[in-house]
Amino acid sequence: MVQDLDRIRLSQQTKDQLSRLKKITGMEQWNMICRWGFCISIADSNNPPDSKIPSDSNIEMEWETFSGDHSSVYWGLLLQRANQEGLEPTKVNLLNLLRRHITRGIAHLTARREISNIGVLFQSTVM
Repeated sequence: MVQDLDRIRLSQQTKDQLSRLKKITGMEQWNMICRWGFCISIADSNNPPDSKIPSDSNIEMEWETFSGDHSSVYWGLLLQRANQEGLEPTKVNLLNLLRRHITRGIAHLTARREISNIGVLFQSTVM
C-alpha cells in the first residue's frame, strides 16, 4: 500500500481550531496547518488518545493535498509511528492514526496563547 488513504475528514472542533489558527497566523490553507499539527503530535512520544474522532465537519482533504511535495516523508513518519504504537499498517489503522495525530497537534497549537502570527508559530514549534 503506497499512500492510498481515503479522504481525511476532520471533526467540527478541529475545523474551529483550524479557523482560529488561520486567522491568527494568516496561513491560507488548512493542509499546511494540519502538517504542522501532525509533526508536533508525532514528536510527542506519548500516544494520542485512542478515541473515535467524529467526521462531522466539511473539512476533508486527499492524502496528496495533506502531504504535498513531501509525501514520502509524511508517509514514513506515519508508518514509523504505527510501528511504535504496535498497529498493523492497514488503511483503516493508518487513516485513524493520521487523524488522531492531526487532531492532537492542532489542539496543541490552539492552546498556545503566545501564538500571534506565523513567525511566533514557527519559533514556538522549532526544537
